[in-house]
Amino acid sequence: MKHVYPVRIYYEDTDAGGIVYHANYLKFCERARTEWLRELNANQSSFLEQNIALVVRRVEMDNVASAKLDDLLIVTSWISELKRASLVFTQQISDQQNKLICAVVVQIACVNLSLAKPCAIPEKILGALKRVS
Repeated sequence: MKHVYPVRIYYEDTDAGGIVYHANYLKFCERARTEWLRELNANQSSFLEQNIALVVRRVEMDNVASAKLDDLLIVTSWISELKRASLVFTQQISDQQNKLICAVVVQIACVNLSLAKPCAIPEKILGALKRVS
């Protein structure tokens, strides 16, 4: 199952040349993942209450084209790998003409914050992720 998240480009997202600053694509992807988890009733704040966090372990990003002020982008996300303590999101950011702007692959690890070590994704969340992957 794929998740779709729209992002409008504001002035604050652009650099001096009027195009989206490259690091902001990662922010857009983070928002899309967070909103998808929220829709699955897996709020990041509930993880923290359990002393657990989903942390970025690895990122691959390919900037293919540029987006500009006022563009409406679509972040499409899907789970390409799901394990007991980690998952991989594949994400594509496209414009309204479906032109690829940026491709991102993010490996996420579930971590016990007090031990600073990987731990299993809570079963309730893992089940929800399995249903959409």
